[in-house]
Amino acid sequence: MTTQRHTKAILTAAIAVLSLGTTSAQAQNSVNLKLAYAQNPQPVKDALARFGELVEEKSEGSISVTYFPDSQLGGESELVELLQTGAIDMTKVSGGLMGSFSPLYGVFSMPYLFNDQAHFHEVMNSEAIMDEVYQSTQDQGFVGVGWYDSGQRNFYTRDTPIESVSDLEGKKIRVMQSQTAVDTMELLGASPVVMAQEEVYTALQQGVLDGAENNEFALTTARHGEVAEYYSLDGHTRIPDIILFNSNTLSRLSDAQHDAVMEAIQESTEFQLEKWSEAVDTARDSIRNDFGVEINEVDITPFQAAVQPMYERLKDQPEQYALYQKIKELGDK
Repeated sequence: MTTQRHTKAILTAAIAVLSLGTTSAQAQNSVNLKLAYAQNPQPVKDALARFGELVEEKSEGSISVTYFPDSQLGGESELVELLQTGAIDMTKVSGGLMGSFSPLYGVFSMPYLFNDQAHFHEVMNSEAIMDEVYQSTQDQGFVGVGWYDSGQRNFYTRDTPIESVSDLEGKKIRVMQSQTAVDTMELLGASPVVMAQEEVYTALQQGVLDGAENNEFALTTARHGEVAEYYSLDGHTRIPDIILFNSNTLSRLSDAQHDAVMEAIQESTEFQLEKWSEAVDTARDSIRNDFGVEINEVDITPFQAAVQPMYERLKDQPEQYALYQKIKELGDK
C-alpha cells in the first residue's frame, strides 16, 4: 500500500510539472508533446526519437517533444490511463493490450491472420481498414494515429522442427496467459502450457517443455537459443504496436501542426520498419551462427485451415468479423 501511494505521488508530481510546461508552451503559441513509453527494443526507441526530430523540423519549431522513456511513468496499461486524462499526449503500446480498450484491436491477436509480412504491412497502411480501428477509442479520450512493427511469433523447439501441423501433435508448448493463444495451440494439436517468460529457459533445458513461441530476440537476448534446436518461421501472430494520441491534444493542433505530426509519424514508421528489419536479420544470423539453431520456413496454409474454428466463432462478434473479412480480402487479392 505504501508503495502504491509512493508511486501515485511520483506520478502526480510529474503530471504537475508537465502541466506547467504545457501552459508555458501554449503561451508561446507552440506545443510541447509529452510522449511516454514503456520498456522497448532499440528500433522502437530510435523511431520514437526520430519522430521528435521530424515533427520539430516539419512544424518549423512550433512542436517539440518531451520524452518519458523506459516505464518512468508506468507500464503500458498505466500509460494509456495517463493518456486518457491528458497527463501525457502520446504513447506507444502493444496492439495486444489495446484489445481491452476496443474489441476491434483483438482481431490482431488472432492466429495466422496475415499471409505474410507484405500482407501485414499492406493492412496496417490501409486507411480503409485502420481508420475505423484507430477511431474506435475516440469516446475514451484517445485515438490511434500510427503503428510500428513488433515482429512475428514463431515456434522454437528442442527436438524436431515444426514444418506441418502434425509436428505439433502432443508437444508441450509454452504460451502467454491468453485464451486466444491457448485455443490456437489446442486446435493445432499441441498441449499449451501457460508459463512466465522467465521460466521458459529452464523448462526447455529440463524437458518440461518441448518448445515455445516468440520472436527472434527470445533466442538471442533471452538466450533460449542455447536450449532450442529449431526455429520455425510460421508467423502465427503479427501483433502491431500502436501509436496513440490524446484526442483533445490532437484537436488543439493547427492544421499545419496536425499535418506535421501525421507526416512525422508516417516517416518514423518507415524508419522503424527499416531498423526492425535490420535487427531481425542480425538476430537470425546470430541464431544460426552463434547458437547453432536451425531456421526453417513453413507453409502456413494448413495451419490457417486448422485454426478456422476460431474465425467461425468470431462471427458471433459482427464488428470484429467484418474487420477480419476486410483483412482477408486484401490478402486474397
